[in-house]
Amino acid sequence: MERVEGLEPEIIKLLETHGSLSVAFLTRFLNERGIPCTRQKVERVLRRMVTENKVEAFYRNGNRRKHYRLR
Repeated sequence: MERVEGLEPEIIKLLETHGSLSVAFLTRFLNERGIPCTRQKVERVLRRMVTENKVEAFYRNGNRRKHYRLR
């Protein structure tokens, strides 16, 4: 569970750099940075961050995929 906690600062850095991103892109960028994770782990962290009002979720372009950005 420690690893999931370590994802939050990395996700924040990515969202600061790229603006809004989907779970797929967040997972890809994290893996490229050498942080092994799955989409499910990233989604779990993002859901917690949404409830803590650190990140907001929204839909873009009508493709029914959630994107996330910093509040």
